[in-house]
Amino acid sequence: MKKKKENQFHSWITYPPLRNALIAAIIALITFGMEYFLQISSTITTPMYIIAIVIGGYLWVREGIEELIVEHEISISMLMIWATSGAAYLGMWDEAAALVVLYGAAEGIEEYTFSKTRNAIRSLLDLAPKEARLVRNGAEEIVPAETLKVGDRFNVLPGESVPTDGIIITGESSLDESPVTGESMPVKKKAGEKVFAATINGESALLVEATTAFSDNTLSRIIELVENAQEQKGHAQMWMERFGRVYSPIVLLSAILLMIVPFVTGADSAYWIEKAVILLVAAAPCALVISLPIAMAAGISGAAKRGILIKGGAHLEHLGVIETIAFDKTGTLTYGKPKVTDVITFQEDERALLSKAASLEQYSTHPLAKAIVIYAKGNNIPLLPADASKTLIGSGVQGHIDDMLWYLGSPKLFEELGIELKAHTSIIEDLQSAGKTVVLLGNRDQLLGLIAIQDTIRENAANVIKKLHGLGIKTVMLTGDNSKTAQRVAEQLGMDDVRASLKPDDKVNAIKELMKSGPTLMVGDGVNDAPALATATCGMAMGAAGTDAAIEAADIALMADDLNKIIEAMKIGQKARRVSKQNIVFAIIILAILIPSGVGGLISVAMAVLVHEASELLAVANGLRSGKI
Repeated sequence: MKKKKENQFHSWITYPPLRNALIAAIIALITFGMEYFLQISSTITTPMYIIAIVIGGYLWVREGIEELIVEHEISISMLMIWATSGAAYLGMWDEAAALVVLYGAAEGIEEYTFSKTRNAIRSLLDLAPKEARLVRNGAEEIVPAETLKVGDRFNVLPGESVPTDGIIITGESSLDESPVTGESMPVKKKAGEKVFAATINGESALLVEATTAFSDNTLSRIIELVENAQEQKGHAQMWMERFGRVYSPIVLLSAILLMIVPFVTGADSAYWIEKAVILLVAAAPCALVISLPIAMAAGISGAAKRGILIKGGAHLEHLGVIETIAFDKTGTLTYGKPKVTDVITFQEDERALLSKAASLEQYSTHPLAKAIVIYAKGNNIPLLPADASKTLIGSGVQGHIDDMLWYLGSPKLFEELGIELKAHTSIIEDLQSAGKTVVLLGNRDQLLGLIAIQDTIRENAANVIKKLHGLGIKTVMLTGDNSKTAQRVAEQLGMDDVRASLKPDDKVNAIKELMKSGPTLMVGDGVNDAPALATATCGMAMGAAGTDAAIEAADIALMADDLNKIIEAMKIGQKARRVSKQNIVFAIIILAILIPSGVGGLISVAMAVLVHEASELLAVANGLRSGKI
């Protein structure tokens, strides 16, 4: 621990703006002592003050001039340049040096803190091992992890970290995935399942085949995504920057007008120039300008360490104002691993019914389709060729078996096909009332039977909904399932509203309707719900680890398949909003006090500088709290 603190101090002290400010401060303090205690002549102390000013101000003066010339922007640094020049013109060399040192130190601390906050997520790379146990020609050799290629096989011993993403070939073990997903409990993994870089192997050795190169693994993608996200500014931050570009020139112009007063009225020029210098310092909006960027960066970085990827400041802002959360049902509120519970035949035997149904679904990735195929295979039922199979989005699937067009889907699909369901309404309603999803098999002339499927509600779902209500958020379930099944699940979870039998475009319309009442967050799988995710104020994908499509589709990606992460995301968003508002109000209060006090002659240049820079550092310190809940 001691070594870590020493390294942090070394990093801090060698940061150029801070190093220069420290050197300038030492020179200025020595000079101040020589001048006021030893009564050394100004012919000696003035050059020393100038040296301190040059060393302490070189970096930020150059930055201010570059912004003026290249970007045609009058920055806060430019205001400080004029203030320093005015103090020097008045012969106030000690105050000019104090201004340069304090401003340089505050800017240096701000930049250093901001940089560390933005790059904090990079420390995750240290969790990935630098070497890997590559298996080649039956022998194991130690190689740099960065040399691993797709298809390489490597061993991971108990207690070791996985060097890059891969699939387990042999072995079964528990893995700590918290560095990637934020999931606190180890996850049991076996052959055929994915593992991620930097996750820590538990009790048994694993043989893994790499699915990504080291530079493209999940951990590297997370880091790149977060760093890019911190470049994406929110609406409030962009407004604040636009405000600064207008406000700073107004302050400079006001100071210039004060300097002109004595030339017009014949008043004491030193008095009015000092007023102008104090105005430049007091009115500089440092704390106001930094109030949002530091809070956004800290929030995004802190969320990423919890396995919550927020893809920009705008989305973090949105989390802070969300009033309604719309949930997809299957795979979000439920585990997305439904099982067949009932098979009821109307005309054919059970095996024939299952054979046709599984044959139609064998190419689908939908959880309900997988459940039917797994059930059929588990009962050794053969699958038949299904030609020209086609997904009927939100309704079911169709395909040709033995030159006959068959449909497998919801009761609503068969109603739309004009097939009479009255004889079977009772059994369908009974199954749906039990919370089961019913799919029918048939063609345009006959119904062969039905299959009932039931998913399992996540055990923490009801508690998460309760906590969201505690945060003042309304919850709505959007699902393609029938209304009775949806209503039963919604009642068990205590949700405020439920919309059932929705196709993807219906979900979009439902989101639009909900957004009329306030900002709305859509939580889904990131792929099937892409239109709704894109339409909502903010879209959130669950269980995105190892799924590129899910990470790309949503504004926010929860790496773990854990509903509790939604609570964490909402709290981070709300805290970032509170901290940002606190900083803005604080900065405005400081400006409201400093400007009239300075112009009214109640405070000196040195006092204005001290209060100004202290307020900036307080805004930075407060902003860092955004990433912690």
